[in-house]
Amino acid sequence: MPPVDLQAGTIAIVLLLVLFALLTVRSGLRTIRGARKMTFYHLRQRREGSGWRQLGLSVLLLLLAMAVPIYGLPAAYQYFPPSPTPSLTLTITPIPSITLSPTITVSPTITDTPVESATPTASATPHIPAPIQALFRSTVTPNPDVVFSPLEFTTTGGSYPAAGPGTVFQNPVGHMFGIFTYDGMVPGVQWTALWMRDGELISYESYPWDGGTGGAYFTEWNPSPQEWKPGIYNVQLFVGDTFIVSGRFLVQGEVPTLIPSLTTTATLTPAFALPSAPSASATLGPFLTSTAAGASTP
Repeated sequence: MPPVDLQAGTIAIVLLLVLFALLTVRSGLRTIRGARKMTFYHLRQRREGSGWRQLGLSVLLLLLAMAVPIYGLPAAYQYFPPSPTPSLTLTITPIPSITLSPTITVSPTITDTPVESATPTASATPHIPAPIQALFRSTVTPNPDVVFSPLEFTTTGGSYPAAGPGTVFQNPVGHMFGIFTYDGMVPGVQWTALWMRDGELISYESYPWDGGTGGAYFTEWNPSPQEWKPGIYNVQLFVGDTFIVSGRFLVQGEVPTLIPSLTTTATLTPAFALPSAPSASATLGPFLTSTAAGASTP
């Protein structure tokens, strides 16, 4: 069963209050009509007073049904605010450039200088690669106030709350889930999840949002065992082309090695031997044999 957010709960409460108000109006009217048929004055007055009180209660229920979405929902958000997600700032570690040191110096005035520096260029702000943005299908404008909770990684399923979450996993890993809660999402808006290993994109998913405005969701990756190489994995979530949150986990251990299966080749041996063809020097008959001169004798 999908989780119910505060907005859906408020709508349910309003519908119940309206239903109770209608039932109370019906009961009050029936009580007043029944009181008019009574003979005794005091009993009739009491019965009519009970009916009018029921009508007054129905008016209060209708007023309460109008006040719940206006005042109740903001009050509920004050007691149960959506957890804002702080944006993770990637720490860039500078890598010293490689300086070539030649073993043989032709001239003391010549210094070998590499044309290209071996230091990779890092980007401080996560972004969606242009080829993935070209595949966007949604035209819905994202909500600028959308919030995601920090990612929790687990291999036991995509249900919330996450069962046995962790940040360090040993090979073989298997099916990985990144579970998070959200609020302020717009149905149909494009969302994207990028799976990175040591800064290199290895998988992604991007499609129009098919969840609700608030609740829990997950992103997943289930590759073959040979693709779970040791390293630092980083999962980045975007709404539209805006970065929302990311999470990291570590995979340790060597990649599982496939053991080739042995194939047995069977050799069929016939149960009997076929007769061989006669040779060129075979006997021509029971009485005639070939001679060197070409004559035959009986």
